[in-house]
Amino acid sequence: MNDPSLSFLSPDDETAGAATLVERIVAWHVRRIDDRLLRPGSKLASIRQFADQHRVSRFTVVEAYDRLIARGYIESRRGSGFYVRERAAPSGLAVVRSWADAPQGQIDVVWLLRNMFKRLPAQDMPGGGVLPPDWLDEALVTSSLRALSRQSGAGLLDYGPPQGYLPLRQQLQLKLAEAEIQAGPEQILLTNGVTQALDLIAQHFIRPGDTVLVEEPSWFLLFGRINLLGARILGVPRRADGPDLAVLEALAREHRPKLFITTAVLHNPTSSSMSAAKAFQVLRLAQTHGFTIVEDDIYSDLHPGASIQACTRLAALDQLQHVIYLGGFSKTLAANLRVGFLAASPELTRQLTDLKMLVGLTTSELGERIVYRVLSEGQYRRHLVRLRQQLNQGREALIERLEGLGMEIFATPQVGMFLWARCDLDTNALARSMLDKGFLLAPGSLFLPDQRPSQWMRFNVATSLNPRMWLALGQLLKSRQKPPVDARSAL
Repeated sequence: MNDPSLSFLSPDDETAGAATLVERIVAWHVRRIDDRLLRPGSKLASIRQFADQHRVSRFTVVEAYDRLIARGYIESRRGSGFYVRERAAPSGLAVVRSWADAPQGQIDVVWLLRNMFKRLPAQDMPGGGVLPPDWLDEALVTSSLRALSRQSGAGLLDYGPPQGYLPLRQQLQLKLAEAEIQAGPEQILLTNGVTQALDLIAQHFIRPGDTVLVEEPSWFLLFGRINLLGARILGVPRRADGPDLAVLEALAREHRPKLFITTAVLHNPTSSSMSAAKAFQVLRLAQTHGFTIVEDDIYSDLHPGASIQACTRLAALDQLQHVIYLGGFSKTLAANLRVGFLAASPELTRQLTDLKMLVGLTTSELGERIVYRVLSEGQYRRHLVRLRQQLNQGREALIERLEGLGMEIFATPQVGMFLWARCDLDTNALARSMLDKGFLLAPGSLFLPDQRPSQWMRFNVATSLNPRMWLALGQLLKSRQKPPVDARSAL
């Protein structure tokens, strides 16, 4: 806790919202306790020690500690000092964390999510999952919003249709046809992002005790949601050209899974894409063993096409018989524009629409109308071309940086917004140290179903170009020993 380089005399990025010195001291402690850098039972500096070290009044420290006690962050033990209190997590978070049986202080998915939403500058979040605002086209969204404001508001004052705004579903029919997926508007359901689409699918298919297969590594939000439904999650190793077919077949034969959740184009976090040969084999296994494939295609708009790298979609090969296809626009238009969709067989889409109404009525037609205008007016394509060009430039610089630090890059992708890189350290420990320096990394353990230690971590091409971050990371990599890591954690 005693960091002599830290000054409370002027607000920094993490305490900028605090007006007074007392508030800044409180905010600094709260941040470290919430991030579990100060763990329950840790002893704080005494009032005199803190005041002398940071050259502040003892009265200021007394008031700050009093506020921390009142908010339940610390406790005073008579004759002993001040200690961080054990704080009960809200019941929902406790359930989400339970699947990993994490020891106190371990980094987990909730840790990453909480820090992603702390409004750190984008350039300080190399582990973030979205493009920074200055890479996106604000005018593309605001011009559509202004156009909508000039129209009659009658259609925006009531609930929208359960399946979502029909003109957007018709526009998505055209978009899917370009990817060789034939789906009428009646087969498309608009959702509150891909996250809600996955929730609806999971609630429809999964019962306690069922098995769900996911890729390993894979998008971390899957794990908590599936766990909450009482299902068992098993990982299938991801290779450069798709899932390990031998493992997939063995798990499917033994466990009879309900779902296999995968990404064929621009997999998160590796940015690898599935080969056509593997895609055919995955479909064959689904037909043989009776599981449904959920294809998350949220990043595919960042792929320029098959001329650069493999670009085979399972839904195009299967035409939505054994595949449910997911897409959305939060990665390419605006993270706050929560418009996603799923495409499935007509009967399954009807059932999922009924479930959508039961759990959340309808989605926001305002956001759906904005996306419709963006797609239908032709500017979206030019916007994607600009994004791909920027990512190509940033990717080359990032690969050079990572390799310069001796890291191994998985599959060395030519497209996409992520790189999956390996160093000879437990990246959980590295992430903790970097967060204390103000930079958010995404350690590999978060992308594994059992969250075991890993030497891998995800880097966002668009947010990993900050020289200060590289200086801090390079210093840590040079100074740290190389602790043993579970041999299973290669991916």
